[in-house]
Amino acid sequence: MATTFTEHPTIRERFADLHPPLTGQAATIEANRCLNCFDAPCMGACPTHIDVPGFIKRIASGNLRGSARKILEANVLAGSCSRVCPVEVLCEGACVMHRYDRPPIQIAQLQRHAMDFFHRSGEPLLLEPAVERNLKVACIGSGPASLACAAELRRHGARVTVFERRPLPGGLNTYGVADYKLPTADSLREVELIRQTGAEFRLGVSIGEGPGDTSLDALEAEYDFIFLALGLGAMQRLNIPREEELQASGHILNALQLISAYKTGRVTEMHGSAVVVGAGNTAIDAAVAARRLGATSVTILYRRGPNDLSAFDFEVEHAHKEGVHFLWQRIPVGIRTCADGRLQMETRSVRFEAGRLEVVPDSHLELSCDRVIPAIGQSPLEQILTESHFVVATDGRILINHQTGQTTNPRYFAGGDCANGGREVVDAVADGKRAAIGILAAAEAVNV
Repeated sequence: MATTFTEHPTIRERFADLHPPLTGQAATIEANRCLNCFDAPCMGACPTHIDVPGFIKRIASGNLRGSARKILEANVLAGSCSRVCPVEVLCEGACVMHRYDRPPIQIAQLQRHAMDFFHRSGEPLLLEPAVERNLKVACIGSGPASLACAAELRRHGARVTVFERRPLPGGLNTYGVADYKLPTADSLREVELIRQTGAEFRLGVSIGEGPGDTSLDALEAEYDFIFLALGLGAMQRLNIPREEELQASGHILNALQLISAYKTGRVTEMHGSAVVVGAGNTAIDAAVAARRLGATSVTILYRRGPNDLSAFDFEVEHAHKEGVHFLWQRIPVGIRTCADGRLQMETRSVRFEAGRLEVVPDSHLELSCDRVIPAIGQSPLEQILTESHFVVATDGRILINHQTGQTTNPRYFAGGDCANGGREVVDAVADGKRAAIGILAAAEAVNV
């Protein structure tokens, strides 16, 4: 596979690190602040249960290689997670330093310090090749859950093939995480590390029943087990008149399309003003991206108030610093194109009465803009789930045993957003590793 990708210089310039890495001296000083708690709450707060005191202690003693190896025992995508995890509500949020009114240990930055050293070293993930075994597993999707599953299976000698419908592997880490958090090249660097373990990647391959697709029946005939890491479906639509027409003209570009376009260099600038509809973390990423791409004004339009945001507080604070404006308790009801090519978005004020959304009478307000960016969540991935090889819950999630990742079809396992409904990268990594262990146990049970 050896994926080649060259980052566009304009994107690298506009999307500098949100949190620049620590210097060696700063990392050593920070590591020595750690109390090395015996019952470290930070470990319990991490979905992959990284030995935080263990890896930090090694940094303090100058053993960066040992630190990275300790981290990789628990999380093969630790580099990505060190940049994208909401540590304020996970490991750092659980740090005992809070009890003493002191700043928490910069766990994410220290983890990044160790992992950056590891990646620069060129050392392989597996120090010794695993003993190959006659167990074949197909992983559908190449996002964090699938990568973690593939890496764990390769540790135990299983033959793994990862199928990805897009040209580049990595899933949302490659296509959907803001570049100032995780550059595309860094996502692909981790994929390459897993490919070097012997996992095979087949890119540009769709799984389904459409023309040219590879069917699940065909995979069942070739592989012993199948791991599903399908992610979520398309972004939700605004459901306003002329939406499809405005999408075709480029006036409407949803948040994931925008992030994917600039991360792969297809969009390098944005002119005029933009309105982002929605206020989750993806909406914040899209709004900040629009500003960094050159939009003169970016407004987030949200149907609820500032106390009801689904985005993390630190993400909202960051958006404010980037110059993003917020307009609360409003919804779009229509968009028309003006003679000069700009858009007029018609909005109405709304309120919640008895748990129901109501439009406030006589609350019409028009917003002028050049682009509309919907970011109101993703739909459950329905297409492949209708093939009835496994059971799906009513909300579109794949039903799994949460201890093993196994579905109601014993040959299928699942993890990541398609099973958990859309959580963090680190949750997907934990799902993938857990499913790999479940697959290995299931294989032992049937003597594969």
